[in-house]
Parts: sequence; C-alpha cells; structure tokens
Amino acid sequence: MAKTIDIIVPVYNEEKTLENILSVLEQVDFCSLKKRLILVDDFSTDSSREILLSDRCKNHLVLLHEKNKGKGAAIATALSKSDADIVIIQDADLEYNPNDYNKLLPLLIDSDELVVYGSRLADKNSRGSFLFLSFIANNFLTFLTNILYGTKITDMETCYKAFKKEALDGIKIKSTRFEFEPEITAKVSKKGIKIKEVPISYLGRAYNDGKKITAKDALHAIFALFYYRFFD
Repeated sequence: MAKTIDIIVPVYNEEKTLENILSVLEQVDFCSLKKRLILVDDFSTDSSREILLSDRCKNHLVLLHEKNKGKGAAIATALSKSDADIVIIQDADLEYNPNDYNKLLPLLIDSDELVVYGSRLADKNSRGSFLFLSFIANNFLTFLTNILYGTKITDMETCYKAFKKEALDGIKIKSTRFEFEPEITAKVSKKGIKIKEVPISYLGRAYNDGKKITAKDALHAIFALFYYRFFD
C-alpha cells in the first residue's frame, strides 16, 4: 500500500506564479499520502531562486542547477533524490490544477495500476484552452505515440503523470528539455506497462504569459519518439 508521495516541481523563471502554486500544493491532501515537495530551480534569472532559498521553502527539498539545462534535466535531478512510493510532476505555472491529482492517485493506491496520466484532451471543457497549433501538435504526437508503442492514450504531452516507484525502476532519463514527455512514455510502454488516463482540467497560457514550449520542441518530440522506439 502506497504511503508516501514525492511532488516534483521544475522551476524556471516562474516568479509570478511560484508562491501561488506552492501554497496550493501545500494545501492539497493528495489522498492522505505523506507528501514531500522536490523543487528544482533550473538556473532562473528572475526572483524564483530567491523564493526557493527563502524561509518560504524551508520545509521542502530544494535543488539548484548552476546552469540552465531544461525541464527534463530538472526532473531527472529530482528523480535522483526521490524515494517515495508514488512520484508525480507539477509545473510551476497555473495551467494545471493540483486538486486534479486526487483523480489520478486512487488508481495507483487502490489497484495494480503503475502509471496514470491526466488527459486534458479527454475533457471537452479543457480543449478550448489550447493554442490552436498546440492542440494540433498534441494530437499528432499522441497519434504517433499510439502507432509506435501500441498505446491507447489521448494526451501524451500532459504534465500530469503519476508513477508508482517500481514503474520507474531501471529508467534513466536522457532528455534535457520538453522531450522528457515522449521519452518517459516510450520507456514505461516498452516495459510493458499499460498507461491509464483520467480527464483533468486545463487552463493554457499564451507565450506572452510565459509559455515556453515551441514548434522546435515538437520536432524534438517526434525525433525522441522514433529514437526510443528503434534505437534505445
């Protein structure tokens, strides 16, 4: 029976939303699991690092990169320190609602499921929050994932991914940027683990609000899907 949960929060220039998301994460019950926040600053150039190093975060595990490496690298750094029964990922912006994790976690706690994704595309109300090109790219990348790995998912690129510890055993993350999403999906799928999905809410932000993923990252994701299917 799972008793502990590590919440990985990669941070890069999120001074506008960081304290808000931390407050929400501290308040959410997470199905009564004993929680720990692992906060990784990816060499922010705004005041994010100062917030993380202040008394505000004294009760959390704070890890620092001494140069900017990318979201995937931040998650890998956190995973190297994680020892909880369940691991989840939370972006430091406000696009996702942490309360939605209480929809995913019961499947890990009360059943034999090993990996659960929160799907934004399975929730019709959330689809309107996507930028048009992001919506097209997400659908194409998910379609490609299903073809290459025999999965039946609707939102491969979602941030909301929850894992039992044993699902991550033996997996080494190589990606440094946003190609973490296809890499981890590829590697758990190649272990024969079925990915379950639960609809979640989503409030996408625009590039002028700080959104960082670009068309270049979509190309990297396509490359990653083929690379981890045939060469790794």
